Amino acid sequence: MDVTAAAAIKPAIPTRNEPVTVNGVEISRAAIAQETQNHPAGKPSEAWMAAGRALAVRELLLQEARRLGLQPSPLTDDEGRRETDDEALVRAVIAREISTPAPDEDTCRRYYTRNLRRFRSADLFEVSHILLAAAPADQPARSQARQQAQALIEILDNAPAQFAAQAKLHSACPSREVGGNLGQIGPGQTTAEFERALPAMPIGAVHCSPVESRYGFHVVRVNRRQEGRQLPFELVHRRIADYLGEHVRRTAIRQYLSLLAGRAVITGIDLAGSATPLVQ
Repeated sequence: MDVTAAAAIKPAIPTRNEPVTVNGVEISRAAIAQETQNHPAGKPSEAWMAAGRALAVRELLLQEARRLGLQPSPLTDDEGRRETDDEALVRAVIAREISTPAPDEDTCRRYYTRNLRRFRSADLFEVSHILLAAAPADQPARSQARQQAQALIEILDNAPAQFAAQAKLHSACPSREVGGNLGQIGPGQTTAEFERALPAMPIGAVHCSPVESRYGFHVVRVNRRQEGRQLPFELVHRRIADYLGEHVRRTAIRQYLSLLAGRAVITGIDLAGSATPLVQ
């Protein structure tokens, strides 16, 4: 139930001589510094600006809630955590001032038709491998592992039936006890680099080159590939409706905040036309 903001335009960092204020209400540097922990960024200056915008947006919404005479009605979640009065007011003003229609079925169907590839179940692979382990920073060990993996590939090209025996003998993975068999693999079950290599591999034969990962080099054989299937619209209708509805809601909040910022007197930070809120 927090409010954060990011900017398409990056204004200068507020100086100590230019406090961040919203209609005369100052947001302390201490508050901004504390808020930066919620805005990880590559540079401290970026975290500072994100935190400053978040608190300015929050103050802008709180002022509008009070102007409208709204009263806080804090909610409690399933784990017993209760909103603060300020969180409740922010939620209340957004609920009152922003109303967006739910996408109808035709809109959802058009999105589905235009994005069919997004609505396929993932391919599944039955895979065996032999891991020649080497730490990422140990270049001599990685060079040796690569050479050993390539040598194993050449051996298995001539004697494919030896895969299980070679896995038992050389692999650093516990799967060596079952001939290197990893079973059926789906998205997110292996390292990203290993997963990316699988679709281009032949079925039933050892891949022609080692696959490098953070763990070392892998000799890989895809035993079987199960193609993903197109998910029917009825199965993904609710997901599409939620996605489109949230997109419209965020756009409406962004426009609303731009309107509020345009009417406000804000110093030390730039919100007009650049605030992209996330309200939960």
